[in-house]
Amino acid sequence: MSDSSTEINRQAVVPDTAAGRRFDVILAELFPEFSRSRLAEWAKSGAALLDGKPARPRDPVRGGERIELLAQLEAQTEAGPEDIPLRILYEDEDLFVLDKPAGLVVHPGAGNPAGTLVNALLHRDPELSKLPRAGVVHRLDKDTSGVMVVARTLQAHTALVAQLAAREVHRQYLAIVVGALVSGGTADAPIDRHPRDRLRMAVREDGREAVTHFRLSERFRAHTALECRLETGRTHQIRVHMQHLRHPIVGDPLYGGSLRLPKGATDELVAALRGCKRQALHAQTLAFVHPRRGADIRVSAAVPEDMQTLLRALREDTRLYEKSPRGRY
Repeated sequence: MSDSSTEINRQAVVPDTAAGRRFDVILAELFPEFSRSRLAEWAKSGAALLDGKPARPRDPVRGGERIELLAQLEAQTEAGPEDIPLRILYEDEDLFVLDKPAGLVVHPGAGNPAGTLVNALLHRDPELSKLPRAGVVHRLDKDTSGVMVVARTLQAHTALVAQLAAREVHRQYLAIVVGALVSGGTADAPIDRHPRDRLRMAVREDGREAVTHFRLSERFRAHTALECRLETGRTHQIRVHMQHLRHPIVGDPLYGGSLRLPKGATDELVAALRGCKRQALHAQTLAFVHPRRGADIRVSAAVPEDMQTLLRALREDTRLYEKSPRGRY
């Protein structure tokens, strides 16, 4: 863990057109690299000065005043660096885009104090210790693989979080689900914590809005590969929505139920289904606007080998079934 802090010493002049507006609002507009909550804390502590004097976040400005930020940017994470290999798909001075493997926990926590993505990120860039959650903007479940973006600066972190909140980030997943769907659709069902099992989420009338769009990518005899697009980002969202639609994700230990083997399945398919030890869910594509340059960034992560093996077995099983005397679907 890094115990160092960074001194912040910035100045700006309040534009005349801002007269009458709140001090904290103007701070956020003049210093967008810092979050509103952080700026409000600095205003309350006297680290943000208005014409050389402390001002409350709600105080109105007149226009023309000089603002000074004289603050300490402390480390934001207690995790330590660990030399864990990462597959970086895109990198610049503002952010990383990486391909997270299945089995890697994102944040340290109960049961996973080390060996996480955050530990790996801190080894690659120790300065990430000064960012909230070491720059992690969004999360993938431990056993979901695929593409993630990580901010390397406060400005990038603030901008990417804002894009996510405004639903401006394109997040596309590949999911292999039980059942041969005939069409795509939209799951619009609120999600919150399960009322009895605290490890699970559930569709609940009093839950938070959750919207998942899905379309058929490939249809098999008794399964379907879906392209899922998140409009919101609730915990376990795709997994919960697919279970709610009675088409759970293959291999899902929380929401998939017992293993279902199609009648007459090939030995290869039986082995692939039995060998699927995690939810067959992969974050395939991520697209967003670069937080500093304004350019469109689109990055995709290749489908991992375990899911490719399952897809090959499903294709072959379907091909043999269609050729057999038992007939087609």
